[in-house]
Amino acid sequence: MLEAMLTALSDLLTVQHLIYMVVGVVIGLSVGIFPGLGGIAGLSLLLPFIYGMDPTSALAMLIGLVAVIPTSDTFASVLMGIPGSSASQATVLDGFPMSRDGHAARALSAAFASSLFGGLLGAAILTGFVLIARPLILLFTSAELFMLSVFGLSMVGVLAGRSLAKGLGACGLGLVLGSVGGAPATGEFRMIFNTDYLYDGVPLVIVGLGLFAVPEIVDLLRRDQAISSEGGLGAGWLDGLRDWWKNIFLSLRCAGLGTIIGAIPGLGGSVVDWLAYGHAMQSEKNTENFGKGDVRGVIAPESANNAKEGGGLLPTLMFGIPGSGSMAVFLGGMVLIGIEPGPSMVTTNLNITYTIIWSLALANVIGAGLCIVLSQPIARLTTIPFPQLAPFMIAVISFAAFQATRSLADLVALLVVGVIGVFMRRFGWPRPALLIGFVLAAQSETYLYQAVQFYGWEFILRPGCLILLAFIVVSVWYGMRNRVDDSAGSELRSDIDELPSTGMGGVRTRLPQILFALFAAAIFLAAFLDSLQHSFLGKVFPMIMALAGLAAVTLLLVQLWTKDNRHNVSQDTEVLGEYANDPEAGSLWAGLLWITFLVALSALIGFFMAMVIFFVVFLIFRARVGPLRVVLLTAGAAAFVLILANALNLRFPDGLLQAYTRLPWPFG
Repeated sequence: MLEAMLTALSDLLTVQHLIYMVVGVVIGLSVGIFPGLGGIAGLSLLLPFIYGMDPTSALAMLIGLVAVIPTSDTFASVLMGIPGSSASQATVLDGFPMSRDGHAARALSAAFASSLFGGLLGAAILTGFVLIARPLILLFTSAELFMLSVFGLSMVGVLAGRSLAKGLGACGLGLVLGSVGGAPATGEFRMIFNTDYLYDGVPLVIVGLGLFAVPEIVDLLRRDQAISSEGGLGAGWLDGLRDWWKNIFLSLRCAGLGTIIGAIPGLGGSVVDWLAYGHAMQSEKNTENFGKGDVRGVIAPESANNAKEGGGLLPTLMFGIPGSGSMAVFLGGMVLIGIEPGPSMVTTNLNITYTIIWSLALANVIGAGLCIVLSQPIARLTTIPFPQLAPFMIAVISFAAFQATRSLADLVALLVVGVIGVFMRRFGWPRPALLIGFVLAAQSETYLYQAVQFYGWEFILRPGCLILLAFIVVSVWYGMRNRVDDSAGSELRSDIDELPSTGMGGVRTRLPQILFALFAAAIFLAAFLDSLQHSFLGKVFPMIMALAGLAAVTLLLVQLWTKDNRHNVSQDTEVLGEYANDPEAGSLWAGLLWITFLVALSALIGFFMAMVIFFVVFLIFRARVGPLRVVLLTAGAAAFVLILANALNLRFPDGLLQAYTRLPWPFG
């Protein structure tokens, strides 16, 4: 073992290895800054170039990219309010409000310090657990994995805020949405409504961008100002480091949690940041500022999402079982350069294993340093008047969403989920709860089915399940005890405070909320009726989720209708009627109509031509900029998208025009 470690150290410190690692880090930074792509796209970009390379150098590039993306995706989350990837969604809740308040430097500093610490801790844990991880991972059967999924769902009580009914209803919507497509047990197709696009379910990238990116764009267009009013990042770099050091034990716990979650195949890295965020709200005191710009809401998820990469390497290297989508591509890269994962990685190839682990740690250090250097120029984007930045952001998220299945239906799904996200934000329905339900739906059902098949319903009495059940009970108890009265509306509390009086005596009408609750009830009812058409194994999960969601929405409707509960359900909401009476707020529907315009035009003439026309029309009629700036901004955006599409071998959505006319790339 000592010989393998010395060999790994000598390989790590060679000039060739370090150069290739830096190349991987730079590519990872470039991809991570771009919202919506993440590690899968970045690793896919590298695969064609590593074929035939020296295995150690190729792994250096791959690890450099894997390590830095969870750090670089923080830029979009903090500065723009758009999740840079699925693992940085929780960072948006507190990082973006800090940026809007002029504390972007503090948020980024705390995030980079947490990411660096999480990455280093994950690598350290991986170093010590390489030889003993195999028996530990094998202890997790489908029964224990199901209980871990339930543990993830227990976070909903923490994130539900003032109205538990809204939290449960949002989680139910996520579980139902995650059940769309083939049933894990029987292969029956559920809730597809004769739509081909739904056979494989709704992609995660669509749900993430729709719930978080679209509502923020709509809200910033409504405000009609720059994302940040400050001229730069502010002077909070040292404050962010002090914040991280002050909360070192929170960072340590969340990094450990991230490593554990990342090491469990199939649990998925997409939920680890929410688990860390929920843990922070459960375990910390004075949580009333969570969701409004609390730096602890940045430290917790950023510590976890970097640490999960170290954990994710455990099953990938030991068993050839990827713990996440990016690890699946990384696994393909290993096979491509002639390295077979499995027991040999802790025997004959132990030196390669340690080279990978230590490369991960070193790449985290290099990546964090580069992020700090690049922070200032990237932050200047947030000082641009948002109407000039909006068409680029709309085009970016639309282009990223299309890569989910490369179907025009991706854009339609993005618009539909975006509308739901806008209304959830307005009425205080917790969007994280929906996302957690969506991410955990398929695997929860799969693990439940397997556990019942292997052990019967007595699986709950297995020792591991009982231990996890105790953790769940403690988690829920802490969460309910420390629940903050106004966290459901924390995403929008500052907006409400800024609104002028409507002249209605401060009374917020409940009709829009009731209509949205009825819409949610209609979704649950449709899911319930659809479940009746399937076999027992195909219907039991969506049927239970639909009934639970109906019960939560019914409770909410009773609260909305009962005057005695009026404070609890309307103090944390924004109502559309208030925007109509606020002359400075702008129209809520305007942002959605602009996105709809791009999607509809893409369906007619293809995405690239639609994007160019969209830019010109938006900049002239909405941003009201001069002709020269219209030409420069449109040409710059078109060139950027063309370079990105060519480099990543990405396709543009085709429209009706391309179906009837053969056009050269990029028009067809």
